[in-house]
Amino acid sequence: MSYGCRGSSSGAAVVAELREIRDFLAREPPFSALPAAALERLPARMSIRYLRRGSEFPPASTGPACFYLLRKGAVELRDEQGVLREKLAEGDSLDAGASADESEAALSGVTVEDTLVYVIESRVLDELRGEHAEFAAGFERSVAERLRRARESAQQPPRAGGDLLRLQVADLVTRPPVAASPDLDLRAAATLMTRERVSALLVMADGRLLGIVTDRDLRTRCVAAGLESTAAVREVMTRDPHTLPRAASAFEALMTMSRLRIRHLPVVDEAGVHGMISTHDLLRAQSTNPLYVAERIGRCRSLDRLRGVVEEVRELHIAMVASNAAARQLGQAVTSVCDALTRRLIELEIERLGPPPVPCAWVATGSQGRGELTIRSDQDNALLLDDHFDPARHGDYFAALTRAVNDGLDACGYVLCPGEVMASNSRWRQPVATWRRYLVDWVTRTDHRTVTLAANFLDMRTVWGEDDLRHTLMQDIGPLAVEHTVFLAYLAAHALGNQPPLGFFRHLVLVRTGEHQGTVDLKTHGLLPIVDLARLYALASGISAVGTLQRLQEAAGRGDLTLEGAETLQAAFELIWSLRARHHAGQLRRNVELDNFVAPAALSAPERRHLKDAFAAIATQQRAVRSAHGDRLPL
Repeated sequence: MSYGCRGSSSGAAVVAELREIRDFLAREPPFSALPAAALERLPARMSIRYLRRGSEFPPASTGPACFYLLRKGAVELRDEQGVLREKLAEGDSLDAGASADESEAALSGVTVEDTLVYVIESRVLDELRGEHAEFAAGFERSVAERLRRARESAQQPPRAGGDLLRLQVADLVTRPPVAASPDLDLRAAATLMTRERVSALLVMADGRLLGIVTDRDLRTRCVAAGLESTAAVREVMTRDPHTLPRAASAFEALMTMSRLRIRHLPVVDEAGVHGMISTHDLLRAQSTNPLYVAERIGRCRSLDRLRGVVEEVRELHIAMVASNAAARQLGQAVTSVCDALTRRLIELEIERLGPPPVPCAWVATGSQGRGELTIRSDQDNALLLDDHFDPARHGDYFAALTRAVNDGLDACGYVLCPGEVMASNSRWRQPVATWRRYLVDWVTRTDHRTVTLAANFLDMRTVWGEDDLRHTLMQDIGPLAVEHTVFLAYLAAHALGNQPPLGFFRHLVLVRTGEHQGTVDLKTHGLLPIVDLARLYALASGISAVGTLQRLQEAAGRGDLTLEGAETLQAAFELIWSLRARHHAGQLRRNVELDNFVAPAALSAPERRHLKDAFAAIATQQRAVRSAHGDRLPL
């Protein structure tokens, strides 16, 4: 179905339609850069196509040189082998006039939903570009500038864990509803509350909220009133309780609870019953920050108490995401909690075993070493020992210490490393002299296996103990790495190992099969390539920093990394990290297993564009690395 905007039989309908199109364009870059008068005229110069599900895209009758902007619906683009290369959704576009070459022509599209698309002829687009420089710049602006603008627009001062006006009720709901039937007996209700560790139950039937019953209700309306424990929940529940929607502010929830003198509020809206919040949730939202959590960890005397406090890192993550925290702040916050937990576990074990017989340093490697830990990371750690260490006299002590700490971290949610890169593995619990032999051997006799080990342990940071041991170890390794071009070549190859999922003309390449089909892996193909590039640039320039953003900042303008390249990678890292963090926050609220796979269709049109820019930035820097190292790259 095709019709021009001028062809409507009703003048009022035409005006309303044109205004609706104008308002949509005003929200979508680069059209949002057009002046009001140009935006007002543009809808009448476009055509609208309605394509039923299964239709060819772009529609052949429009000709090849057109710009297509999806208003509603979805389109899949596949290559000649039928492999899915991209999904287009509302706000996405395809500029056939700018991408009509052989590789792009090999892509064929089909609508997978009934789709409404706005069609602009290339000559109209060219006129607008010629008349409006800012609009033209929207097409021509560099990836670096677009990412920089995206970062600037997203960066607002975070106020994590204390701003109830900024947080929504949805940010406080951290688990699915714990519900009971109105016919459940009171003894079973009390058992359910104990098992689920909640102080109130939602009473539901057929998906509808009938009431709530709290632990206080069980005391005052059951025990104190002499009611039998076999009575039904409906006899003591509060009927038709006050509720709030997910979009309400946490401050509104606080005021509502204060006004009604209640401690629990069900969260209900048109989408259904989502859970319940309590005054405890509100207090925790105001007090949940990394310093507060770390301080409480330092006072814990048992593993059970530590486990309970560390569980709050989930709420910490949700609160910080809701308050727009930057990647560096999120990584440091979660890392600081794990650091505090590690130190406390070591201190408790030393109380049991006695002081270490020789000086030592517990070091974090990998993401914890870089200060970029997430709530789903496994352990990466090691122990550096003074060279006076004697295995016969001291070995049992440090074996017991490290085993207890690694097991304690695992019990608190930081799972054991599948590759056993942990201090409890005797290979990674060695005197400084042995560690020096390890690193010198990896740098001077490099292969693909040892460069992977080096990449992990060169991100080393002391969490507890004598940092002089780490400093003594690393002070000679940095200059040694700079001198060995073969090692740097292997490190460069390592940095090229994970390619961004970007195909022909910036089309996202999605996971093809399995449970994550139709998604992109933000960690493996987004964050890790930047981490590896930053490490390469830092070591090649003799920089000792281990954090990714700090490495990029210090390496900017030195060696092969330009100032623009560093800034672009920093912006890409922050963007991808924030998208993953928001994805994790959503999974935490739904109480499902965390992963790094995000469906582009779940992102807004601007977010998809920014993600493509981020992947393009990574690809550009990887090409630069490949060019710089040339024939030195190992096969």
